[in-house]
Amino acid sequence: MNITDVRVRKMLKESNLKAVASITIDDDFVVHDIKVVEGEKGLFIAMPSRKAADGEYRDIAHPINSATRSNIQEIVLDAYEKVLMEEPAEEAAPAAEAEAPAEEA
Repeated sequence: MNITDVRVRKMLKESNLKAVASITIDDDFVVHDIKVVEGEKGLFIAMPSRKAADGEYRDIAHPINSATRSNIQEIVLDAYEKVLMEEPAEEAAPAAEAEAPAEEA
């Protein structure tokens, strides 16, 4: 199994939920709504889930073994870290462009 694409959407509100991701497996199958969560021991992923009639949340899709879960978690968290690193550069560029005309005038 190869994860061929990862898309991460960072949450704007400050909370334990940091981002929501989608992964594509072998360019054939997509899993949406993988949550990046800040826990007591650091970041982890939570697989997509639904609330059952008894009030418990149950995963809709999940890895069968811990090695696959670890692999998915590592790839998603790496993509999340990249999004965080790109964010300040994207915010700085428009601010610099806005200041440039004022300096020339």
